[in-house]
Amino acid sequence: MSKELVVNTTAFETRVALLESSHIAELYIERARDRGIVGNIYKGRVLRVLPGMQAAFVDIGQEKAAFLYVADVFDEIEAVERFVEGGSNGLLPTSETAENEIHLPPIEELLQEGQELLVQVAKEPLGTKGARITSHISLPGRHLVYMPTVDHIGISRRIENEEERERLREIVEELRPTGSGFIVRTVSEGKTAEDLRSDMEFLINLWKSVDKRKNGISAPCLVHSDLDVTCKVLRDILTEDVDRIIVDAQDERDKIERFIGTFMPKQSYVVDLYQADAPIFDAFGLEVEIARALGRKVWLKSGGYIIIEQTEALTAIDVNTGRYVGKHNLEDTIFKTNLEAVKEIAFQLRLRNIGGLIIIDFIDMEKEPHRERVHQSLEEALKSDKSKTNILKISELGLVEMTRKRVRESIGRTLCEPCPYCEGKGYVKSQITIVYEVFRELRRDMLNMPGYRLTLQVHPDIASLLYDEERAGIEELEKRFEKQISINTRPGFHIEQFEIMVG
Repeated sequence: MSKELVVNTTAFETRVALLESSHIAELYIERARDRGIVGNIYKGRVLRVLPGMQAAFVDIGQEKAAFLYVADVFDEIEAVERFVEGGSNGLLPTSETAENEIHLPPIEELLQEGQELLVQVAKEPLGTKGARITSHISLPGRHLVYMPTVDHIGISRRIENEEERERLREIVEELRPTGSGFIVRTVSEGKTAEDLRSDMEFLINLWKSVDKRKNGISAPCLVHSDLDVTCKVLRDILTEDVDRIIVDAQDERDKIERFIGTFMPKQSYVVDLYQADAPIFDAFGLEVEIARALGRKVWLKSGGYIIIEQTEALTAIDVNTGRYVGKHNLEDTIFKTNLEAVKEIAFQLRLRNIGGLIIIDFIDMEKEPHRERVHQSLEEALKSDKSKTNILKISELGLVEMTRKRVRESIGRTLCEPCPYCEGKGYVKSQITIVYEVFRELRRDMLNMPGYRLTLQVHPDIASLLYDEERAGIEELEKRFEKQISINTRPGFHIEQFEIMVG
């Protein structure tokens, strides 16, 4: 499978797309006005300690206070091991249930209001929630992640060969400073001691500069800013199987070549400068694929389709046969639709960067072997996903519950905002429903409203109904209350908005 990185950069936005077999598989977006803060290190001040939640709010200088759990404060080796499980993004993943899994002291014994401490952002602010932070500082490099405050060596679980794990552990043990901690990343598999040494020296020097800076500033303040989106992608997902990098700006090309020369001097990558007149994402057909990733309905090649609905708490995915009628029998049609949907679901989860709790409603299958096959196919399809996933068995109702690690906002929430017209509900009242609401409001007001004449101001579409199909309702009210109703159109009104005035 061929892989390419396509980089589109402007003064206001940078977009990086990972292509697999000429189709977009992952998309990373960073805008100058709201650059992400995951990985940034801050000197924060504790605003409030919450014993009931074993957590604290910390002011790090952002719009919303950051959230710090007790497990992210207490320096326990179990918390470090939790980091090792976290995948390849280089940040310490923590769990809301961590304080229940290991014995931790009460947070009020560890933190007090007004206390200053060094913290790192582990999760972007999501929706109404502030950033998730940790006091377990980690500095990710190309091959290693440095944890200056923890005495520990960990190996990524994605490196499965025990001999290779032991070899890497021995190298790091020999090279590391006493009392420091390192995590060996997946990309280190097969690398030499010299590769790890250069990475280690860079990270140690970086921490020295961070540690020196924190002592000269007062909270809340940014101490260290993580890499921009292009360099993060290069650091985290650029592997030997990427055939080439295509970028549409000379400055960005120079930056990429410098980064590769610093962090991956032994690797050779083709970095092409795109110079055609058509925008680079248009030339590669990516704008169409991005637009498709924003829709709630995704068609399958067979004629079936899936519906993706994101809510605050979870994402629901519904599988339907659609236009696909099959060739043999209903069970076979359902089975094939579900198998096809599995691949598309895995693809869409990566592309849209959907995280958290996910419920997949497969079409009900009667045969147990079919259910097992669909579940195995889903697990197989998600193996290439760098975000950690956990999948439960298909229930009797055909539902699959799964989780996918969420660190940043999904594409939908990055590129879109709630509709100001429907206020994010996804629907508005039907025109006939609004007409009948108008009739009910007129009945209430006409009982006590003085004068002979009333003026009703409504949206033009509602006015058309009142003049035409529902004219009888207006006439009945005029006759019953002996008042004249005048209808005025207001193009600027929301379709659900109307006003009743005297005269």
